[in-house]
Amino acid sequence: MKVDYGVRALVELARRHGEGPVQTAEIASKQGIPEAYLDQLLTTLHKSGFIRSRRGPQGGHVLARDPMEIDLDSVMATLEGTNPPLDCFTEPNECQLSSNCAQMEVWRAVEEAVHAVLSTTSVGDLANRQYTGASAADRAQ
Repeated sequence: MKVDYGVRALVELARRHGEGPVQTAEIASKQGIPEAYLDQLLTTLHKSGFIRSRRGPQGGHVLARDPMEIDLDSVMATLEGTNPPLDCFTEPNECQLSSNCAQMEVWRAVEEAVHAVLSTTSVGDLANRQYTGASAADRAQ
C-alpha cells in the first residue's frame, strides 16, 4: 500500500505541478488515500527530496523537481526499500545451491526487467496517462 498510495500522491502533485501548494486533505480526497497514512508518506517523500512541504493555511505540498524526472524505481526504493526476490542475491554463502541454482538466473532477470520498467517510467508519465488517457504507445505515435 505504501508504494500505491505514495505514487498516487505524487501523481496528484504532478497533475497540479506549477499551481502552488496542495494540501494533504485535498490529495487524500482526490486520490482516495486515508489522510493520516498520507501524512506519514508525505513526510517520507519530503525527507527523500521528492516533495517540498510548507505548513500553515497557505501551505501544502509541491513536487521538488519536474515530474518527468521522478522515476518509479526511486520512489519504490524510498517507500519499500530494496527487497531482492531471493535471499541468496544478498547472502549467496547462506544457500548451498547458490553456485549452481537454476532459479537464481531467472529471478535475477525478472528483477532486472522490473527495474528497467520502473526506472524508465516517471511520475509525469503516469500523470499523463491518468489525466489524458494516453498510453505510452499512443504518445509515441
